[in-house]
Amino acid sequence: MMKSMLPERGPSTQQILAVVTLLPLGGFLLLVAGLVFAATLIGLAVATPVFVICSPVIVPAALAIGMAVMGFLTSGAFGITALSSLSWMANYIRRTRVGAVVPEQMEHAKRRAQDVAGQVGQKARDVGQAVQGKAQDASRGVQEGVGSRSPGRT
Repeated sequence: MMKSMLPERGPSTQQILAVVTLLPLGGFLLLVAGLVFAATLIGLAVATPVFVICSPVIVPAALAIGMAVMGFLTSGAFGITALSSLSWMANYIRRTRVGAVVPEQMEHAKRRAQDVAGQVGQKARDVGQAVQGKAQDASRGVQEGVGSRSPGRT
């Protein structure tokens, strides 16, 4: 009974290469995701008191919020990339034991990775443009507020 659960042959060269290349890559990407996340949290912890003290300065606050959002998005992108590569590696190893076609899987994975990278890049550009627009609107509002005051009033 126990013999039927064990594979009859060892891992193939392709499986070993997949593990050797993707396991460190996935681990590295998870590490980078954690570091970016920690840096974002530390940046927010350091910057928040400064913005409370200097509350009339809205433009730096909007920029800091934008940078925090970008940090969280970057951290999430690295984490998702790492987890998806590890998941793909596990599925690849399971499928190659059954005898799946390897070159087609590699091309599909390559196309999928390019699609995801394009989507993450577009999302980052969209968020950056939105933050930039909000910062410009805030600076216009501050300038209009300063310009509308008369010299006699305080």
